[in-house]
Amino acid sequence: MTTTDIPVPTARPSRPTPASKRRPKRQREGAAWVFLSPWLLGASVLTLLPMAVSLYLSFTDYDLFNPPHWVGLRNYVQMFTEDPRYWRSVMTTLTYVVIAVPLQLAFALVVALALKTMKRGKGFYRSAFYAPSLLGASMSIALVWRAIFNDGGTVDHLFGTGGWVTRPGWSLLAVALLSVWQFGAPMVIFLAGLQQIPVELYEAASVDGAGRWRQFLSITVPMLSPVVFFNLVLQTIQAFQVFTPAFALSAGKGGPADSTLVYTLYLYDRGFVASHMGYASAMAWVLLLAIGAVTAVLFRTSRSWVFYASEGDR
Repeated sequence: MTTTDIPVPTARPSRPTPASKRRPKRQREGAAWVFLSPWLLGASVLTLLPMAVSLYLSFTDYDLFNPPHWVGLRNYVQMFTEDPRYWRSVMTTLTYVVIAVPLQLAFALVVALALKTMKRGKGFYRSAFYAPSLLGASMSIALVWRAIFNDGGTVDHLFGTGGWVTRPGWSLLAVALLSVWQFGAPMVIFLAGLQQIPVELYEAASVDGAGRWRQFLSITVPMLSPVVFFNLVLQTIQAFQVFTPAFALSAGKGGPADSTLVYTLYLYDRGFVASHMGYASAMAWVLLLAIGAVTAVLFRTSRSWVFYASEGDR
């Protein structure tokens, strides 16, 4: 009777644990805080600290030259009950938002649809249409815009309507058209969203006899609704903070007849012209809360019209 040797399994040599895993948890967290420290320092010094100081000043009477004097809610009470120009600035800003945001988004969408169907020169035209957004709402561009819409300007020569800048009924429209002219950023976002819509949906609709307009309403609009919502939120927030176009076209006065007195321009007037910095700080916090409220309403109402294909419903 013979016996066979049964091999005894030997333990495999264990792989060395990476140095990052051998480090204590606190040491790894400490390294993360070190890398985050520049951002935290910048956010604290440049954002959080000025916001805290502004909130404190909103409850004081401060003129930039004397120490702040605590007055409680007096700035807010005066703002809402004793300052008619404040409410004119609110109404002017709301009017501007209602005019500028839909016009800019509509114009950006039309150009994006045209670029999507373009066969040649798409890159050139996309860059050309986006170029005004790179310039931003600078003072130089706003001054050129003022010359175009002023008495004897290009618009006056073409249409004979007089200077829009000097007419209370038209001056705010000139400010809104400047923001519409800088439609490049939402246009690029719309173009990216259009390119993500499956071509098969349009082919199936064509087979069923749907025309271009029906395809736009039944396919493009629902599939593009998340992008529309994204652009709507961003442009609405920016519209509430409009300053440079109104400042340049009205020479910093908000005229004629306060027709271009947007909220931020009046805030600038109270804080840096009249030296009522406490009152201006209160206005800034009301604007922050108003933008937050409007954004919350947009998010709340988006549930009924924004379509997400991954969810299969609205």
